[in-house]
Order: sequence, then C-alpha cells, then structure tokens
Amino acid sequence: MRFVRILLFFPLLLAFWSEAKAQSNRGSDRLQPGDVVSITVYQDPKLDRQVLIGPTGMISFPLAGQIRAGGLTPAALEGVLKARLKGRFTEEPDITVALVSLKPDEADLKPKIFITGEVLRPGPFVMEQRLNLMQAIAVAGGFSPFAAKQRIQLRRKIDGVESLYVFNYNDFFSGANFENNINLRPGDVIIVPERGLFE
Repeated sequence: MRFVRILLFFPLLLAFWSEAKAQSNRGSDRLQPGDVVSITVYQDPKLDRQVLIGPTGMISFPLAGQIRAGGLTPAALEGVLKARLKGRFTEEPDITVALVSLKPDEADLKPKIFITGEVLRPGPFVMEQRLNLMQAIAVAGGFSPFAAKQRIQLRRKIDGVESLYVFNYNDFFSGANFENNINLRPGDVIIVPERGLFE
C-alpha cells in the first residue's frame, strides 16, 4: 500500500517540479516580446484572436489600436484592453488574456520572421525555405477581416538601422505592382495594420 502511495505521489511531484522549472526559466509572469497571448472578448467573439507581442513589445488589436504589452502581466493587459474598448459596447467589456506560448530560449532560436497584426495566425515563423512577403502572409493564414491590405509594413534592421517598406496587396493582386513582393530575411517583421473606418 505504501509503495502504491509513493507511485501515485511521484507524478504529482514531477509535474510540480516541471512547473517550477518553467517558472524559474521565465523569471516573472510579465509578458515579453516573442510571447503569444490569446485574447477573448465575451461581447464580440469576432475579436477573439491570438496575438504575437512584437520585438518592440507592442501588439495591435482591433478597435483598440497599438498597445505596449511588453512588461505587463496578462491581467494588466486585460485592464488596458477593457479601458480602450469601454466605449464600444453598451456594457463593460468582459475580456480575458491568457499566455499561449513563451518566448523561446535564446539557445533554441532558429532563423525566424515575425508576422503581427491583422492576420489569422500571427506569430514567429521559422524560415525553413526562402519566403517572399505574400508567401509569409499565406503561412500566417491570410488576412483577417480587419486588415488594411494596402498599408502592409515590412520592417528590417540591418547593422542597427531599421528600414521600412510599404506593400500594397491590392496593387499586387491587380497585377500593377510585383516588385514590392520582396524576399524576406531572418528577423524581418511584417505588420498588417487594422483598416480605418472608411478603407
């Protein structure tokens, strides 16, 4: 009987040790660039999405705009979102923020690009092969209904200097502009902004 109790206790101890190790590796429960959070809005499920925290610590969320999420806890980010969306609903918005995945350890990093904003699956993507801008958006599941397709940004840092390229998907789709569908490099950040009211 005693042996059975020890066997039952061992998996619990192992689970606790794994959780503690993950927490110690993390250092704190504050969000960091590279983390992915799941945001749920009870009043409007169309707003539910997973959002990548970009290299600058910013996220983009429909109706709330750009928010500095890096350094906040998930609960604090909930508070910021509630304040931004408060006037959009007849009642106080019920918002839940949950951490989906952590920024990977530095030793585990592989060449990646980052896609954030109004795509269906934002996040970091390992560059298994050469990708151009349109292929990367396809890997991220394509555009969300809120995407400003004519104002897609590609940010690239070379020797500490950041360059900004603007890509107009509508021109590309109509065949008017193929040149701006450039090949990507590791570290590139693609931002698909939220469209304005009259876009």
